[in-house]
Amino acid sequence: MARLKVGIIFGGRSEEHFVSVKSAREVARNLDLEKYEPFYVGITKSGAWKLCDGPDGEWENGDCRPVVLSPGSDVHGLLTLEQGCYETIRLDVVLPVLHGRLGEDGAMQGLLELAGIPYIGCDVQSSALCMDKSLAYVVARSAGIATPDFWTVTADETIDPARLSYPVFVKPARSGSSFGVTKVSREEELPSAVETARQYDSKVLIEEAVVGSEIGCAVLGNGSDLVVGEVDRIALSHGFFRIHQEDSPETGSENSVAVVPADIPEESRLLVQEAAKAVYRALGCSGLARVDMFLKEDGRAVLNEVNTFPGMTSYSRYPRMMAAAGIPLSEVIDRAVSLALTGKIR
Repeated sequence: MARLKVGIIFGGRSEEHFVSVKSAREVARNLDLEKYEPFYVGITKSGAWKLCDGPDGEWENGDCRPVVLSPGSDVHGLLTLEQGCYETIRLDVVLPVLHGRLGEDGAMQGLLELAGIPYIGCDVQSSALCMDKSLAYVVARSAGIATPDFWTVTADETIDPARLSYPVFVKPARSGSSFGVTKVSREEELPSAVETARQYDSKVLIEEAVVGSEIGCAVLGNGSDLVVGEVDRIALSHGFFRIHQEDSPETGSENSVAVVPADIPEESRLLVQEAAKAVYRALGCSGLARVDMFLKEDGRAVLNEVNTFPGMTSYSRYPRMMAAAGIPLSEVIDRAVSLALTGKIR
């Protein structure tokens, strides 16, 4: 039986470039080569596309071929340039192992739609919606899902620090992995925090600090056919959760541990899983996503954010939650490919 030709795109131009490379390495380790023939496409920090042997080693500076994803659906795949001649590589499906801007925000998904190639993960609309936390909150609220109180500040706006109740979190509205996030406890700290966030996005989100446990839920599937992983809880010793900000995240974080399965009552676990599925459907997600929430002492779940292509590294939360539910990463990949090709989990 012929293997499926899978394009695995990784790297990218966002601040999460290095996380994407690590995610791709873990995907490569768990890819069933009897089922799939992988074609690894690395995007450098400067935006160059390279067809390489894999995400390991010095792929950015190694012996790779220039490559592009053809927007023409007649090619249905990649174009490589060899000695002045183009070669086409037809792909059956693409796994965009990309995080953040230009990878998780609908841009790559739009290119794949133009190319007519099935791809794993959320579509253009849901990717763009979930990437903008303020818009995600608006849609979630309209569906009856609790969110923090929030304010947005665009590039040419200012906000009066006196109008807010502290503490608040200030963050880029369209970024991830805690880049540019500041906890603000006093009025005089606000302007500096807004400028820090603006280093990553012209649109800044200010939201109330929700008192509760940080909880996550991995979701896989489409429509009503959803599978959820075990819920996890972020146990903090101090400060706030800053995913991927550690010098060596593989060896652990200085202030947090992801407890999976979460050490919460069964009733709360079921509530979080149902809330995660409700968020996933309300925002139009498909394929896979990780829904992060706060679990308050009164038992309510409040949306934090949705990652439409969560980290897949050895220390990432999504694969750990799925593994705890009995679904290893290799099976997650199999199911996600099936969803991309047929719309159903096999």
